[in-house]
Amino acid sequence: MIQDKYIPLILASASPRRRELLADSGIIPDIIQPSDMDETPLKGEKPLALVKRLAEAKARLVHRAGHFTLGADTMVICGQRLLGKPGDVLEARAFLHRLSGRRHRVISGICVIAPSGRHICKTVTSLIQFKKLSPQDINDYIASREWEGKAGGYAIQGRAGAFVKFMSGSFTNVVGLPVYDTINALTGLGYRPKHTPKE
Repeated sequence: MIQDKYIPLILASASPRRRELLADSGIIPDIIQPSDMDETPLKGEKPLALVKRLAEAKARLVHRAGHFTLGADTMVICGQRLLGKPGDVLEARAFLHRLSGRRHRVISGICVIAPSGRHICKTVTSLIQFKKLSPQDINDYIASREWEGKAGGYAIQGRAGAFVKFMSGSFTNVVGLPVYDTINALTGLGYRPKHTPKE
């Protein structure tokens, strides 16, 4: 159903990367309201189920009447290991060593809730392979501090882009929000931005 008046959008995330990706698509959230919650996986929970559950939980936690709400969660999986945001330099260095020369998955869950209560939740997966990182590569990247606050300890849109030997899937997913799927979910539920997308 097409809305006849503008309905505001809540983004349940403090991520500047998600805000930038939305803005590049002509969508400016009216409210930024991060949802602080326990992101610990449930016993036996698979990564895809985890990101989908967290995205929906984050959206529901801040959703309010008369608004659209967008929740998202992104994680990096290397082998059987879940790589979240490194807590310190040592963990960031360990992540880079683990990712060096190997393929890994970047998975995101997104959830959009409409004012009516209808919702769309889905997951998106991208596959990345890093080149073999030299000690200098790792030292320089650690010194850049670009790893701070990044799932997997790197930012593909920054210096770590030079590490990527192969990628399959959505680039924006790796940055932090699968834009194509997010816009489709928003428009599918009737959201219309009040800003014109950039040419």
